[in-house]
Amino acid sequence: MRPVTIFTGQWTDLSFESVCKMMSGIGYDGLEVASWGDHLDVRKAVEDESYLERKKEILERYGLKVWAISAHLAGQLVCSSYTALHEAFAPKDVHGDPEKMRQWAIEEVKYAAIAARKLGAKIVTGFTGSSIWNMWYAFPPVTREYVEKGFEFFANMWNPILDVFDENGVKFALEVHPTEIAFDYYTATQALKAVEYRKSFGFNFDPSHLVWQGVKPDLFIRDFADRIYHVHIKDVRIDLDGRSGVLGSHLQFGDPRRGWNFVSPGHGNVDFEGIIRALNDIDYTGPLSVEWEDSGMDRVRGAKEALEFVRKLDFSKSERAFDDSMHRDQ
Repeated sequence: MRPVTIFTGQWTDLSFESVCKMMSGIGYDGLEVASWGDHLDVRKAVEDESYLERKKEILERYGLKVWAISAHLAGQLVCSSYTALHEAFAPKDVHGDPEKMRQWAIEEVKYAAIAARKLGAKIVTGFTGSSIWNMWYAFPPVTREYVEKGFEFFANMWNPILDVFDENGVKFALEVHPTEIAFDYYTATQALKAVEYRKSFGFNFDPSHLVWQGVKPDLFIRDFADRIYHVHIKDVRIDLDGRSGVLGSHLQFGDPRRGWNFVSPGHGNVDFEGIIRALNDIDYTGPLSVEWEDSGMDRVRGAKEALEFVRKLDFSKSERAFDDSMHRDQ
C-alpha cells in the first residue's frame, strides 16, 4: 500500500515538533513539509548541518518519513505579476521591489531542491506563478502571441531553477492550480512543451482544482502518466444552486454562498476510487498526501478522519484477471 502523508502547509501556526507529534499519534506515515513557518527553512537546511540534523532527529523520534517538501509560496513569486498581497510570501527586506522579490523566490526554490536532497526527499511540490493568469478570460482580446510570451517567460524563469533540480536528482511537481502557468489540462500540456518536456518538471496531482473546472481527474492521470510525481488527496464540494457560480463571486472560502468549497476527503464530489484505479494503471507507488482544507470542520478531527478515509480507500492492482481460473490447459 502507498504511504499516507499530510501536507503541513495548513499547520504552520504550530511548531514543527508539535505537528510531528500530532500526526505520528494519529497514525500518518510521514509529512509533506512546508518550507515556511517553523517547519523548514530551506536556506538553513542547506547552510547549517546542525539545523537539518535537528529536523531529522524530530522526524525519527516520531517515526515519520519525508518523501516531499513544499515550495508553494516562494514558487508563486517566480512568475507572478507583483501585487502587495504577494509580500506575505517573502521576507520584509524585499517588500515593495518586484524584481528583488522574484530573485529571492528563484533562489529560494533552488535552495529547496538542495534541501530536499539533504533531507532524503526526491520531490519538491509547489507553484510556479504566472504572468498571464490575469488574462485567463481573454478580454480585452488576447492574441496567441501574448499567451506564448507568457509561457516563454515561464520557461526562461524556471529552466535555470530546474538545472539545480537536475544537479540534485530532485524533481519539481507543479500543483496544477488557478493562478499557475498550468491550471487545467491544456495549459499543463503547454507548460510541459515550454520546458521541452525535461524530466525534472512534472505535476503534483490534486483533483480538487480540476473537478470544479469540469476536468476529469482520472483522464489527467492517465494522459500525464509519466509526469505524476506526487499526489494530493483533497476534496471539493460543488453547490451550484442557481445563484452561485464556479468563479466564486469574490466570496471567502467556506462561505456557504460559494458555488464550490474545499472539504475534507470523502465529503465532496471527487471520485477517489476512480483516481486510485488510475494511479494503479500508471503504477504510481508514491505517497498519498492529505492536503486538508475544510473551513467547516475542526482540523484535528479532519486529519484523523482523512487518514481513516485514505487507508480504507487505497488498494493495489490485481495480479491476475478475475476469470483466470476459468481457463483450462488444452
